Amino acid sequence: MTANPILLQKKYARIIELFSQKETLSLDDALAFFYRSELYRLISEGVSDLHCMSDKYLTEELIFEYKKTLSQ
Repeated sequence: MTANPILLQKKYARIIELFSQKETLSLDDALAFFYRSELYRLISEGVSDLHCMSDKYLTEELIFEYKKTLSQ
């Protein structure tokens, strides 16, 4: 299932904002990481209808991916 592009962009914005707040990153840094993330790729490709998951859940997944990248 594909999501409405406008609604998807709004979802991205909410996830980026939450991610920025939780990890105390600037919005620019949060935005840059999000658009390079595996999570973004999966959501944008419609894999497993991830776009249907809550913003909080997706933000936690992004944080997990972020922390994993930091530890490498």
